[in-house]
Amino acid sequence: MLARPGVFIFWLIHFLPFRLIVVIGNGLGSVFYWLAKERRTVGMINLKLCFPDMGDAARAKLVREHFKMFMRGLIERSILWWGSAERIRGLIRVEGIEHFDAIKDKPSILLTPHFVGMDVGGQWVAQHTDTVCMYANQKNRYLTELLRQKRARFRSQRLYSRQQGLRPILKGMREGMPFIYPTDQDQGVKDGVFTPFFGVPAATMTSLPRIAQMTGAKVVPSITRLLPGGEGYVLTFYPAWENYPSGDDVADTRRMNEFIEQRVLEMPEQYFWLHKRFKTRPEGEAGFYPE
Repeated sequence: MLARPGVFIFWLIHFLPFRLIVVIGNGLGSVFYWLAKERRTVGMINLKLCFPDMGDAARAKLVREHFKMFMRGLIERSILWWGSAERIRGLIRVEGIEHFDAIKDKPSILLTPHFVGMDVGGQWVAQHTDTVCMYANQKNRYLTELLRQKRARFRSQRLYSRQQGLRPILKGMREGMPFIYPTDQDQGVKDGVFTPFFGVPAATMTSLPRIAQMTGAKVVPSITRLLPGGEGYVLTFYPAWENYPSGDDVADTRRMNEFIEQRVLEMPEQYFWLHKRFKTRPEGEAGFYPE
């Protein structure tokens, strides 16, 4: 099984100085930009849809930078999984901590969109309060279990697969556990709607306002930025959204997408462009991605 030797190498990496781990991540990103043709194509299509006025050369440069950031986020998880709590905290500068303190140990939702540093912020939160969150089952059972164990290293973290549904999540929230929720990927429209993301209709879950309504939870966005070189990370908590939910799931979902758009414009190379964000299309509309 290739997974176990790979994990062993991953474990060894966490002993290296952080600056060297950053160099490794950037180097691997440059390599995988050329090797991962399918994902490179997905990234280029996403950027063309979201930034139609951007030239091809600028899009290609942004995708290259994103691959570096993506691989950094992946390689640096070795520290999150095996590094000491003190080492992890020492790499993270926190802004807006008062917004986190205001909802800690209360029913709340930490809105955590898919930026490459999201797991860094998740581990910082896990050191400071018990949480509930969802995870996606991997094709390899060993990797799924490893992922669960490492995300639950600190305090009492409850992780549930998407297949288990919302019931255990709601139970944990009602016990005062914040829900770490990344809700900005294409999961179809069975429980969602088409709402614009950079002007393109995107299948978007309406679960954020619905969960907030069911639990009385405050929504506090949480974004982590990877800094250049060995400078570490900045974790930013934003003020809890007022008048949310409004009672209009479509408007509330659009508000979420607009917030994510603003953060993407601040650091476009760190948003997860390799996901087929626009795979689900309105009935009768052609798809954007190659089959």
